[in-house]
Amino acid sequence: MRGRYALVGYLAGALAARTGDEMSGPALLLAAVAVTGSVTQGSAVLTALTAAAAVGGPVLGALLDRSGRPGSVLAAVLAGYAAGLGLVLLCLGEVPVPVAVAVAALAGLLNPAVAGGWSSRLPAVAVGGLDRASRFDAMTFSVASLAGPAVAGFVGGSTAVVVSLAVVAFGVPAALALPSARSGPARGSAPGARVLTDVLAGLRAIAGSASLLRATTVSVVSYVGVGVFVVCCPVLGMRRFGDADRGALLLAVLAATGLLANAVLARRRRQPTPDSVILVSTLVLGGGFLLAAVPGGGYAIAAAALCGIGEGPQLAALFAVRHREADAEVRARVFTIGASLKIGGVAVGTALAGVLLAWSLTACLLVAAAAQVLAAGLYRVCASRQRCGVTP
Repeated sequence: MRGRYALVGYLAGALAARTGDEMSGPALLLAAVAVTGSVTQGSAVLTALTAAAAVGGPVLGALLDRSGRPGSVLAAVLAGYAAGLGLVLLCLGEVPVPVAVAVAALAGLLNPAVAGGWSSRLPAVAVGGLDRASRFDAMTFSVASLAGPAVAGFVGGSTAVVVSLAVVAFGVPAALALPSARSGPARGSAPGARVLTDVLAGLRAIAGSASLLRATTVSVVSYVGVGVFVVCCPVLGMRRFGDADRGALLLAVLAATGLLANAVLARRRRQPTPDSVILVSTLVLGGGFLLAAVPGGGYAIAAAALCGIGEGPQLAALFAVRHREADAEVRARVFTIGASLKIGGVAVGTALAGVLLAWSLTACLLVAAAAQVLAAGLYRVCASRQRCGVTP
C-alpha cells in the first residue's frame, strides 16, 4: 500500500511539473506579445530557455543519478525553475532584451528536471512492474501536452506565466517525498570527471547504434520545424482568428490528435516497426506545416490536427527505439541526452522563426515543412548506409 501511495504521489508531482512546463513556452510567447507587442522578443527568450535546457540535460541527469537524495535535488531544481520563469516575466518589457534572454537561459538550465529528472526516479516507486508504471508516466506527458497549451490559451498574457510557474512549484512537495537512492553516490574520482565520463558514455551509446543514431538525428532535425511552428502559433492565432491567445489552442489540438493517434496505433494487432513510424510520421508533420500556410481558420485547425497525427506517433516510436537499442546501464543517459539534443533542435527552430516572422509567416511555415523533408532524407541516407554495412 505504501508503494502504491508513493507511485500516486510521483504521478501527481510529474503531472503538475510537466503541465506547468508545457504551459511555460506558449505562455512566455503570449506574454511577450501582450507586454511588448513583439513576437521577436518572445522568440528570443524561448530560444534561450530551450537552448540552455539542451546544455543542462546531460549534466543534470548525471548529477541526479549520483545523488544519495535525488528527490531533494529534484525539488530544489523545480523550485529554481519556477522562480526563473517568474524572473523572466518580470524582465519582459522592463529591461533590455539581452538581459531577459540571459535570465531565460539560466532558468532553462534547470528545465530538464521536469522531464528526465522525474522519469529517472520512476523505478524507485514502480508498483506492479516497471512497464505498467512507465505507461502511467507516459500518460502524464500526454495529458500535460494537451492541458498546458490549452490553459495558456484560455488564460492568456502574463497571467499564463504566473499560472505555469505555480503549477511547476506544485510538484516540489511530491519531489521531496520521493524515496532516497538505495546506494550512495559513486566515489573514487572528482565529481566533474565522473559527470563528464557519464555523459560521454551516453553519447557513445547513441553513436554506436545505427538505428538509435538514425532515430536521434531524424528527431533533432524534425524538431527544428516543430520549434518554428510553436513560435508561429501566436501569429497564426492573430491572423486566422483575430486573437494571439487562440494560437496556443492550436497546440492543444496538436496534442489531442497526437494522443488519439497513439491510442489507435496501440490497438492494432500488427504493430508497424518504430523505425518506419518515425519516417512516415515525419512526412505527416511536413504536410501539416504546409497546410498551416493556407489562409483560413479551418485550415489552421486541420493543420494542427494533422501535425498531432505525425508528432504523437513519432515521439512514441522514438522512445521505442531508445528502449530497444540502449543497454540498461546507459538507458537513462540515452534518454536524457537524446531529449537534450531534441530540445536543441527546438531552440534552432525558435531562433529561425524569430528572424523569419519579421519577413513572412508563410515563409516561416515553409521552412518548418522543409525541415521535415530534410529529416526524412536523412532517414533514407542513414538507412542506406546501414544496409550497405556502413555503421558508426
